[in-house]
Amino acid sequence: MFESLSSLFLRWMSRRSLRSLHASGSVIGWLTYWLSPSYRRRLGEHATLAGLAPAAWRPAIASAGEMVMELPYLWLRDAATPISRSVTWRGAELVDAALDEAAARQRGIVFLTPHLGAFEVIAQAYAERYGARSPFTVLYRPSRQRALRKLVDQSRARPGLATAPASLAGVRQMMRALRRGEAVGLLPDQVPPDGMGVWAPYFGKPAYTMTLAARLAQQTGARIVLMRCERLPRGQGFMIEATNMVESFPEGVASDEAHQVECAAVINREMERLVLRSPGQYLWAYNRYKSPREPASPLDL
Repeated sequence: MFESLSSLFLRWMSRRSLRSLHASGSVIGWLTYWLSPSYRRRLGEHATLAGLAPAAWRPAIASAGEMVMELPYLWLRDAATPISRSVTWRGAELVDAALDEAAARQRGIVFLTPHLGAFEVIAQAYAERYGARSPFTVLYRPSRQRALRKLVDQSRARPGLATAPASLAGVRQMMRALRRGEAVGLLPDQVPPDGMGVWAPYFGKPAYTMTLAARLAQQTGARIVLMRCERLPRGQGFMIEATNMVESFPEGVASDEAHQVECAAVINREMERLVLRSPGQYLWAYNRYKSPREPASPLDL
């Protein structure tokens, strides 16, 4: 009964306008900030680590609520309403060139984005624009709530878009996609399970960082493209920007831990640059510096 009511409510929300969803989300974001001392403290501490003045990070309070409230629209909106109607692109020529290169070399593309803005939009927008040319596989962590997991799985099953769980099976799925010359996407600022990362600086503080992003590219020859999706004001939609990495990975042996730390540090610095372009839309309260969760089987890539 509860699951049915929740589903009906989410579907009702999916029919609201982005403007109304973002307006209510802004209120929820601020309520959460003031009602949760631990949330408020972590958000402020993490933004301060990045050297930001309060004026730069305060918009992130409302942005976090906006992100939550737009999810029903992204997951459950009518199939006749493509997300592309709400999206503008910058750097699309870079994606086109990367796809041409991937097709010519039979090597894929690794898209990376942090927990910034409307990052959920990127996969859907890519699938609508490029999915017929090169399918997109995204790494995700399944929800622990059965009803929500089913709902999210159904919503992400779209033409040109596949999902891979954050597990050894999911990693193998992404490797196969890259070797077919397809595209994959992941959020490298997400804390991986124990055994799937290394400790590397993130805004000057050690953070357990996945090694997967660099290893996928290095072991398949895939090209890395950075993405960010900015939420436009007053429900006007979203802006997706594609850019190249500023740094290159150092030379070394992929299995060497010191080399993995160096590569993870490069990825973290790239994510920092993206975040600082839109600091008012980053999830600063995400527990980025926590210890990894339960041990995972070693990855043999």
